[in-house]
Amino acid sequence: MRQPSVIARRVAAASVSLVLAAGAAACAGPEGSEGKGAGGAEGKPAKGGTLTVLNSDPQVDFDPARLYTSGGGNVPSLVFRTLTTRNREDGAKGAEVVPDLATDLGKSSKNATVWTYTLKKGLKYEDGSPITSADVKYGIERSFAGELSGGAPYLRDWLIGGDKYAGPYKDKSGKGLESIETPDERTIVFHLNKPEGEFPYLATQTQFTPVPKSKDKGTKYEEHPVSSGPYKVVKNENDGERLILERNPHWSAKTDPERKAYPDKIDVRSGLNSSVINQRLSAGQGADAAAVTTDTNLGPAELAKVTGDKALASRVGTGHFGYTNYLAFNPKVKPFDDPKVRQAISYAVDRSSVINAAGGSSLAEPATTYLPNQKSFGYTKYDHFPAGKSGNAKKAKELLKEAGHKDGLTITLTHSNAKDFETSPEIATAIQDALKKAGITVKLQGLEDNDYSDKIHSAKDEPGLFLAHWGADWPSGGPFLAPIFDGRQIVKDGANFNTGFLDDKSVNDEIDEINKLTDLDAAAERWGALDKKIGEQALTVPLFHPVYKRLYGKDVKNIVISDWTGVLDISQVAVK
Repeated sequence: MRQPSVIARRVAAASVSLVLAAGAAACAGPEGSEGKGAGGAEGKPAKGGTLTVLNSDPQVDFDPARLYTSGGGNVPSLVFRTLTTRNREDGAKGAEVVPDLATDLGKSSKNATVWTYTLKKGLKYEDGSPITSADVKYGIERSFAGELSGGAPYLRDWLIGGDKYAGPYKDKSGKGLESIETPDERTIVFHLNKPEGEFPYLATQTQFTPVPKSKDKGTKYEEHPVSSGPYKVVKNENDGERLILERNPHWSAKTDPERKAYPDKIDVRSGLNSSVINQRLSAGQGADAAAVTTDTNLGPAELAKVTGDKALASRVGTGHFGYTNYLAFNPKVKPFDDPKVRQAISYAVDRSSVINAAGGSSLAEPATTYLPNQKSFGYTKYDHFPAGKSGNAKKAKELLKEAGHKDGLTITLTHSNAKDFETSPEIATAIQDALKKAGITVKLQGLEDNDYSDKIHSAKDEPGLFLAHWGADWPSGGPFLAPIFDGRQIVKDGANFNTGFLDDKSVNDEIDEINKLTDLDAAAERWGALDKKIGEQALTVPLFHPVYKRLYGKDVKNIVISDWTGVLDISQVAVK
């Protein structure tokens, strides 16, 4: 989510989805389940059988150019390989980026503005033809075509000439994007218009999937995209409502240590009600015994029922995705132009009541930092305005008095009417009750979801105080902090995500300096320090990080959940 041109967010769907993913969102956000290591049904995982995927949302636009994924996505990653991908391991190790089609994470030069990748030997498509660097270049170029829009905007913003390129269908020169070079069949070179040390993360997006030009059918390519992964598409009904995948006979595990590809067949069924999905996974009858979901969480009531059943509880996946729910201030609106008022509200917040409103401690964890509490983001612990578990009304009142509001004040909190346990009325009411103890009267302004999204992302109409959330396109502080706090990303006539309108030269300069770093661990440390510095300005009040709980079938083995996606990794699952 580094660019403000990305709509806010598919990650919101992450509770759901993430992208994480979402993904959206960023991204789109989470896509799966729990367990640690080779959990699930007893016995060692083996090849064979059919894995069923039960989803609410169809896998629409199944074209690598149009998908907005992080780490390659979940179902998409079974068909589409990219230059790099996420590490398919549990927890924090899974937040690392690793090579996929490429031999390494890329070699950078010229201050991280030139990145060179070499493809592995022996890579083949489902028809046995070789995968070449020219195919990777073409796959990226077609993502610039207007009719294939929907993917992440980074390449358009980062590649030299990307902002003017309209895709291969309108390219009369036949040269394509000259900032992407393919000197030979295994080498591809990217020329960027600014330093981007996190390019290896970007290379996990599906836009880096190779596409053979001779097989490109434009908008119809999604009906049968040519597989570079362990599975190929044999059926795509109603734009992704039903996807059937079978083995790609020319995929080689020798070139792909990340995907296990245990099942012989994967049957993705979508358009189902979320409660029906959880009921079917719970019952585990017939094919549902070997089923998972990549987009449906357990709600508070469902989780309470499942927790009371030992057998079911053992099949609940728990995951964490880089995502923060928070209160956002607009300092251009009184009284939020006064830092002491913003600090007072920060002290007054009762995170315990907020977490209860979000579904309880099993589904939400308290947050005092804007960055998620994971190492890959550079998490640096701080709490500039300690409110304790239930708010610090006394300190809040002191600050209000200093700000000239000794008799309290009245403010408006804008929220969504959607029942999403994030920006919904329940959360807003918890905030309202807590602030009342500090002498702050909160009027609630609930908006329908589309109106809410339009309003909070309008630089002209943004309210003074509102509930917000943000998720990462990849597990780093960059796509978290830059869109929200880089002054150069303030958008006056479009979707604006810099809600605090912060335009601090020292912050902007530090973002640029961190982007030059190709040492991702060193960059993470700097992102954490920057988060702590920005936090002092009280432009947001971090509230909580969501926890994802999802059921999986009783015959599903090898449960792997990384901190990159926060959900079960479908490429690791076995049903035999």
